[in-house]
Amino acid sequence: MSSKKPATLLFGTAGTPRGSLKGTSVSGIERIRDVGLGCMELEFVRGVKMGEKSAKSVHEKADKMNVGLSVHAPYYINLNSAEPEKLDASIGRIYAASRIGSLCGARSIVFHPAYYQDDTSERVQEKVSVILKTLTARLDDEGIDAVLRPETTGKPTQFGSLNETLLLASEIERVLPCIDFAHLHARSNGAENSYEEFCKVLAIVEETLGKEALCDMHMHVSGIEYGEKGERNHLNLEDSDLKYAELLRALKDFQVKGLIICESPDNEGDALLLQRTFASL
Repeated sequence: MSSKKPATLLFGTAGTPRGSLKGTSVSGIERIRDVGLGCMELEFVRGVKMGEKSAKSVHEKADKMNVGLSVHAPYYINLNSAEPEKLDASIGRIYAASRIGSLCGARSIVFHPAYYQDDTSERVQEKVSVILKTLTARLDDEGIDAVLRPETTGKPTQFGSLNETLLLASEIERVLPCIDFAHLHARSNGAENSYEEFCKVLAIVEETLGKEALCDMHMHVSGIEYGEKGERNHLNLEDSDLKYAELLRALKDFQVKGLIICESPDNEGDALLLQRTFASL
């Protein structure tokens, strides 16, 4: 089921679960199934270093274990870079993550899109939109089955507010948001942290992209430390002020389907906590 849209809400880890005996993607998938989780995000954050043969082995294992997969593309991406070589490298990293991720059976390719630098939101939006239209056309031409998911970012200096990511998704076929609720909370320096605010986020998604978008969500959740400049670092849920139970109640009330990827330091423990809490509601 790795590349299919999930029929429910699946919970899983960013990278191999903490309890995995080996650090490989295959052993991570086995651990996901052993502990009763449903999905895992392949972390290509330091570069796409997996070959085609390994990717096919990952795909086979995920299918056999019935584990949903997604990919986080490299961190070193800035689609608003003024330097042509850095811009080309950024595009190349998203493409490589999409190509190998697709061979793994991952459908969603998550990435941090850009920095504002000295540009306006509108200017960055325009530049990123043009690039993603070209890139999705290339993926189409090459038969690479991937949905590009610009992520909501955790610092006000980063392009990637909720509205910016939704606007990209509304403009471009095969682009959908990755909504990181910890990042929304940090970006706003402590807001975006109540049942009402979580419901408002989901209502905006539905209003902008339609009800079907709520049935194909990709989300990141973790504890987070933040300040006036936004995100500092990820925390375990119980060490943070994120009201995750209220978030889960909003997701249940909106009948959201898709993947929830836990990026806490204890990714396995917190993914299980989220799954248990959701089941208890």
